[in-house]
Amino acid sequence: MTNFDPAFFVEVLVGGLLSGVMYALVAIGFVLVYKTSGVFNFAQGAMLLFAALTFVSLVEKGVPFAFAFLVTLAVMALLGIAIERTVLRPLVNKPPITLFMATLGLAYVLEGSAQLLWGTQVHGLELGIDDKPFIIHGVLISSFDLFAAAVAAGMVALLAFVFQRTRIGLAFRAVADDQFAALAVGLRLPVIWSAVWIAAGVVALIAGLLWGARLGVQFSLSLVVLKALPVLVLGGFDSIPGAIVGGLLIGATEKLAEVYLGGYVGGGIESWCAYVFALGVLLIRPQGLFGQRLVERA
Repeated sequence: MTNFDPAFFVEVLVGGLLSGVMYALVAIGFVLVYKTSGVFNFAQGAMLLFAALTFVSLVEKGVPFAFAFLVTLAVMALLGIAIERTVLRPLVNKPPITLFMATLGLAYVLEGSAQLLWGTQVHGLELGIDDKPFIIHGVLISSFDLFAAAVAAGMVALLAFVFQRTRIGLAFRAVADDQFAALAVGLRLPVIWSAVWIAAGVVALIAGLLWGARLGVQFSLSLVVLKALPVLVLGGFDSIPGAIVGGLLIGATEKLAEVYLGGYVGGGIESWCAYVFALGVLLIRPQGLFGQRLVERA
């Protein structure tokens, strides 16, 4: 590009930041489980898909929007409890690779169950938001992207309040800091872990509705977790603020790289530049920008 247009640059940057908030919302589902139990939940994408399919299928059967949301919320809460009791609890104190493989298998079970229940057809999902762009100070902004970012930001604020101001949030943080100390003061780890998986299910529902409205509710929706991986690497697997900052950085980097560098490499840079960015961070700071540095004693 020979001429630099500041208004266009801001427009691309804002679009990337709005997308980044949605990446962060998916990443937070990973962080919640990993921070309190040390499990990298690869099934988060399948949970997202299951939630979106359940909701849209209920709506298509004539169930009112609000009631369908409440029913799906209850389904995801029960699913979170079931996962904790049938998958996590029997594998407590097992090696991390065992837990990871368990969640990988769980992802396929959830996708197969969703296929049996709801079929394989693509569903359109309307949230009642008009996607007409509007202009603010010469910057073109998507109405849906702004709505999705506002919902995601509200979810993040709610989680921050729960973690900082409620008893269950304090219990989450205690378990995350030291499980043995949490047990010593009387906290029941299975109850805390169940609550965490319920929260992960709720986050999966919100993320599933937003991404489903953007991309359509289809089985490829579960692959949105791949967008969250560089966010987690960048921000840290155990940091909610890191997931937020990482999402914003990845979203902005993708859009700016595609617009300003894509022409030099034949295009398509948006699909892989985030992983290059994440690899660079791994080489410099393996725990991420906000992750805790692990100290091992011989």
